[in-house]
Amino acid sequence: MGERIALATREGAPLAAYHAPPLEARRGGIVMLHAIWGVTPHLRQLSDSLAEQGYEVMLPSLMDAADAAFPVEDTTPSILDARMAMGERTGWGASTLPRVQACIDALNGPVYAMGFCYGGTTAWLAACRCEGLSAVSAFYGGDIAAYRDETPKVPTILHFGKTDTMIPLSDVDAVRDHHPDLPVYLYDAGHAFVAPSGHHPDSARLALLRTLQLFQRSSGTRAEA
Repeated sequence: MGERIALATREGAPLAAYHAPPLEARRGGIVMLHAIWGVTPHLRQLSDSLAEQGYEVMLPSLMDAADAAFPVEDTTPSILDARMAMGERTGWGASTLPRVQACIDALNGPVYAMGFCYGGTTAWLAACRCEGLSAVSAFYGGDIAAYRDETPKVPTILHFGKTDTMIPLSDVDAVRDHHPDLPVYLYDAGHAFVAPSGHHPDSARLALLRTLQLFQRSSGTRAEA
C-alpha cells in the first residue's frame, strides 16, 4: 500500500521514509518512529493499517543512510550490537530529530508522533523539542528516564510493560515523579509488546486504542457519533 520516498531535513541532509497515504477521509498525519531495527516489515504493515483508518503515515529511517535498503525481517539478532552502536553514534539531537522534523514538515496538520523502543525515546524528545506536533504517544522508550527533566510541549502519553527487563520500574517511577500529571500506562507485558518479538495482543490493542483516542482528542475536531 505505502511506498518508499525521499525527503531532506531542513539542513538538506537526505533521508528515506515509508509513506502510507490515507485510504479514508484524512484524520491527520502520523510520524511513526521505529525501534533499533529500522523500518521493518511489521512497522510498514502497521503504517498501512493506520492509513486504512484515515491517517497519512510517514515512517522515516532514523539512522540509516538515505540509500540503505529497508529491512526484510523484523529482527535480526546477529546485528543487534551493530545497530545499538549505530544508534549511539547517530545521536538524537544531531541527526535523528532533524529527520523527525522533516517528516512533520512534509505532512499537513494535525500531525502526531508515535514511537517504539529507540523510537519511543525519540517520540518523547520530539514532543519536547520538535515543532508542529499536536500529540505524541511513546512506547517503551528505554532512555526517557534519562531525559525526564525535559517537558513535552504537546499532550503526551507513555506506555511501559510491567515485566520489561530492559526498562526497570524505577525508571518509570522517576518519569512519573517528574511529571505527575503525565499519563503513564503500565501493561501486563514485557518489552516490545506491540512488536512480533514480544507481542502481547491485549496490551498492544489497548495501547494503540489509547494512542488513537489521544490523537482524536488533540485533533481540534469532534469525534464522530
